[in-house]
Amino acid sequence: MEQLSRLSHKDLILWQKALDLAVLAHHACNVMPRSETYGLVAQLRRAAASIPSNIAEGYARRSVKEYVYFLHVARGSMAELETQLLLAQRVGYLPDSEATDLQGRIDEVGRILNAVVAGLNRRQ
Repeated sequence: MEQLSRLSHKDLILWQKALDLAVLAHHACNVMPRSETYGLVAQLRRAAASIPSNIAEGYARRSVKEYVYFLHVARGSMAELETQLLLAQRVGYLPDSEATDLQGRIDEVGRILNAVVAGLNRRQ
């Protein structure tokens, strides 16, 4: 079984970009109504935090196979985050400009994530 480098997950561009996305998503929640604190806001924050968390957890396992598994979980959380942000935008909780910026960040993280998965799959 192939092992990953001994670098920290914090050295990964993917993790750094995913963490930046999570921070922006958390800040976006600050404009949402208090009535959504335990609903959409909680779900959005959980999904956003899950992306870099799963990248870090998978990388820490040091196994390519397990890392790829956790990257797929991160991809699922990213789709969940995207859906929740679109919902927030459509119901009027999130301004279009902020939603567009967040979508751009999601797209960027998605491209990097897909490239990392493809590269790792070629190694196996």
